[in-house]
Amino acid sequence: MFTIEVTPQDVAASRFAISPLIETMHAQWVLAGRVAAGPHRRWVERWRGPYLELERAWPALRATAAITGNRGDNVDFVAPPPAGMSVPFETELAAMRTTPVAQAHAEITAVLAGRPPVPAWVRELLLGPDVVRVLADAFGTLWREIVSHAWPRFHAALERDVIQRAGRLATYGWAAALGDLSSQVRWREGRIEIAMRSGADERHRLGGRGLLFLPSVFTGNVGAYLEEAWPYALIYPARGVAVEPPPADAGLAALIGRTRARILAELAVPATTTHLAALLEQSVGTTGGHLAALRGTGLVTGTRSGRSVLYTRTPLGDALVAGSLS
Repeated sequence: MFTIEVTPQDVAASRFAISPLIETMHAQWVLAGRVAAGPHRRWVERWRGPYLELERAWPALRATAAITGNRGDNVDFVAPPPAGMSVPFETELAAMRTTPVAQAHAEITAVLAGRPPVPAWVRELLLGPDVVRVLADAFGTLWREIVSHAWPRFHAALERDVIQRAGRLATYGWAAALGDLSSQVRWREGRIEIAMRSGADERHRLGGRGLLFLPSVFTGNVGAYLEEAWPYALIYPARGVAVEPPPADAGLAALIGRTRARILAELAVPATTTHLAALLEQSVGTTGGHLAALRGTGLVTGTRSGRSVLYTRTPLGDALVAGSLS
């Protein structure tokens, strides 16, 4: 159990960020079969073949299994702390490339020391003089060839989770923000408790520095970065992560149209017009027209959040999706 003690000042100091580089690493675990595909089954079926071709061309992708995504320690240099909500992948990759080779070797050596022996070629690659460049080139290729194609949809799912959760944190505090974050996370007055897969037992204090929240569309578990080299951070599963949601109910689609039925299904998690347009691969104008029709019939409602309007289903919309209406 990880216990994080917080102060009132930590709410204001906490922030949310999205990392395309970290999500590329998470996507690799799913494509390689190290993590269950879950709601991304169809996406994985489409891209696993191309990914295996990349593995053959870039052995470094296979070698990363020894130093990332394992229970216990993993290297940090492949995932620099993200700076905001819309940082380009290239900016994060450039930050990774600045890692001194000595630092990379020190992190890799520490991780390998706690794991079963790896093949000689993996050790040679990971402790070679060009390891930072080789890993950065491999992740860059994975992003360019596979992950970037669906990134607008991934980003929309992540951003709508952030908008809702950040609003809860700012308005209602820790209990509201953490309530449905994960079954691994529990709020007790003055502290956050996290049940970790590693079984480790640690206590930490934010001390006014706040917490960095990083939603992920690929991970199903909460991960904690609680070391001085990184901002104290939680990586957690974002809500509504299905890249290709299941088809809308045929009866509902016949009643209000397939696109509007899909919008209602997506609004199980509140979203803006821009988010929905990205998720449905439509123009903002087309999506806005459908939302106006749904709003006019009392199926959805909108609430202003900053400069955007966040849409959610009304009780009537919930009942319609659940099939409660005859």
